[in-house]
Amino acid sequence: MTTRSLVTVSAGMSNPSSTRLLADRLTAATERALADRGEDVRTRTVELRDVAHDVMNAMTTAVPTGDLRGILDDLASADGVIAVTPVFNASYSGLFKSFFDVVDPEALDGKPVLVGATGGSPRHSLVLEHALRPLFSHTRSIVAPTGVYAASEDWGAGEAGGRELTERIERAAGQLAAFVAEHESRTRDPYDEPTPFADLMSGLGA
Repeated sequence: MTTRSLVTVSAGMSNPSSTRLLADRLTAATERALADRGEDVRTRTVELRDVAHDVMNAMTTAVPTGDLRGILDDLASADGVIAVTPVFNASYSGLFKSFFDVVDPEALDGKPVLVGATGGSPRHSLVLEHALRPLFSHTRSIVAPTGVYAASEDWGAGEAGGRELTERIERAAGQLAAFVAEHESRTRDPYDEPTPFADLMSGLGA
């Protein structure tokens, strides 16, 4: 059984928060989807409010300190990322954007990402397409086709609303799991499968 690593980033401001609740549900669904594929999963969930000062310091000094350094290392080596933000002024939160501003863009190149957002009104769901998806497309991430937005009415607002949110979560998690299962971890030891000598020599043409 292969062990895959996930990093879930939650930019919720309160404790508890609907953003963290959505992040946890997306994480659990992805873990189940990977288990169904015969993959073991190691997950780290990051609450950005806990490292807000470190993020601001890194913005001004370009040097990650404290817990932020380990978080960035885990993000770079992860097989997949779940990124969830509350909606502020029709876009992602400032803390969410600042965090990904200090992430090395190369760390997300080719990495599967599932995006999610929470807000008070369903009309803000377009933030997934006009803000979050372009952000991760810029870093050349592989963004799951289904993003998940949860409005206030999705939480305990009747059977229909809860069922629809669950269906979106399961669909998005299944898509991320498919990408993660195919992802070659950057942490793989290159000496585990060395390049054949003949292949190395083939690049030394006249």
